[in-house]
Amino acid sequence: MLLTITTTREPATDLGYLLHKHPDRLQTFPTATGAAHVFYPEATPQRCTAALLLEVDPVALVRGPAGHANTKNTKNTKNTKPGDAELAQYVNDRPYAASSMLAVALKEAFRTALTGRCDARPDLAASKLPLTLHVPALRCRGRTGDGKGPELARSIFAPLGWTVEAASQPLEPAEWGDSPYLDLRLTGQQRLADALNHLYVLLPVLDDAKHYWVSPEEVDKLIRAGGDWLAAHPHKQLITARYLSHRHRLTRSALARLAEADDTQPEELDNAVTEEDATADDTTTGKPLAVQRREAILAVLRNTGARSVADLGCGSGVLTKDLLAEPQLTKVVAVDVSARALQLAARHLRLDQLPDRQRERLEIFQSALTYRDDRLAGLDAAVLMEVIEHLDPERLPALERVIFGFASPATVVVTTPNAEYNPHFAGLAPGALRHRDHRFEWTRAQFRTWAENVAHAHGYQARFEAVGPEHPDAGPPTQLAVFTLLAQIRQAQTGQARP
Repeated sequence: MLLTITTTREPATDLGYLLHKHPDRLQTFPTATGAAHVFYPEATPQRCTAALLLEVDPVALVRGPAGHANTKNTKNTKNTKPGDAELAQYVNDRPYAASSMLAVALKEAFRTALTGRCDARPDLAASKLPLTLHVPALRCRGRTGDGKGPELARSIFAPLGWTVEAASQPLEPAEWGDSPYLDLRLTGQQRLADALNHLYVLLPVLDDAKHYWVSPEEVDKLIRAGGDWLAAHPHKQLITARYLSHRHRLTRSALARLAEADDTQPEELDNAVTEEDATADDTTTGKPLAVQRREAILAVLRNTGARSVADLGCGSGVLTKDLLAEPQLTKVVAVDVSARALQLAARHLRLDQLPDRQRERLEIFQSALTYRDDRLAGLDAAVLMEVIEHLDPERLPALERVIFGFASPATVVVTTPNAEYNPHFAGLAPGALRHRDHRFEWTRAQFRTWAENVAHAHGYQARFEAVGPEHPDAGPPTQLAVFTLLAQIRQAQTGQARP
């Protein structure tokens, strides 16, 4: 079984950093079914190719670890004669056509690359690269309603941004027609970690078989590898069912977990609106906390003179709508990782009814804030309104690199709950978080420490504001930080600020 990964982004040999495999070395990894070898057929500054070759021992595969026949790996023995059944276990396609065995080898060989972590080149790991993936022999079992093999491969990979070349391999003699084996080539601009996770999930999906018993733990594997893209895939039900070997209970469980991330209610997708916000009126203004939060953000943006701004993690588009009402903003970008959220935002903004001049000011698209996206570069300002607390803490450094390092707008506005204020919300249980999807909620000291560290690391200056009614001891319910690029401050002092 063979997989090659090629890039032409110069210097192309940086592919070795991302894969954590040096181009000058041959490395071998043991797997349950054989030996996986990683080597580089070509490695020049202009073009670099990494190859994963899995050598499977067909006899050991059938006999299993205890030396006894393993009939789970036997194919097409149903109609064989009794005397041929044992031979059929040894003579089949399993050791040669890409399948779940290659997916397991891919995980063994490129375990760190699959996570998207590269300490040596973090910016490169977060970038989309020109990639070509080639699997010269892949078993692709199309079924009635799924389409033939090449059609199925295109329908599975194309929605993920790949250009798909899938050619059936002819049988010998030719009169027998095409075989179920494809020569598959995928080309596109992808983050390497995403590309590897696409293959890890979809190789066994196209084969529609696994070489090992599918247990409930496979649901967790699927969610970890496909959680960022599978929920929005038009064929997620087909992918999920095939990945889980058509085990209905597991398939229902996986689809339900995917739906939690991508089919929530509008009020849940708007990260800034919680039940506590709706009841936390300032007695002096009578305004809900969510309204005060948006007003504070708009005031900051007006003072900066920003002309273009991104609503990062826009949810159902409540803040986006307010931004479009600001006449000084010539460009508003709305971004969310959830396709469902963007559908609701489009409905809330009434995109189909917006005047042309208004619609031309708005860009709305799906993107994960932990991955570099060229569409986020070059903006005057960016807003993360009640977003960071929805990320696992270990994912925050990736967001910081993308927003403050790569996109680097002149101004970044971040709001997040103040955990010290939580006891003053009626009905919020002691120790509970304000939203079921929050991964953490910081005190004022914790937020200030994080913000100052981010500012120092990426060339910003941070200042802080309170939003909502302030308690004399606990402070405000919402804390707000304004990050200003130091280069912008120096330009302003010399009268050369960005227009």
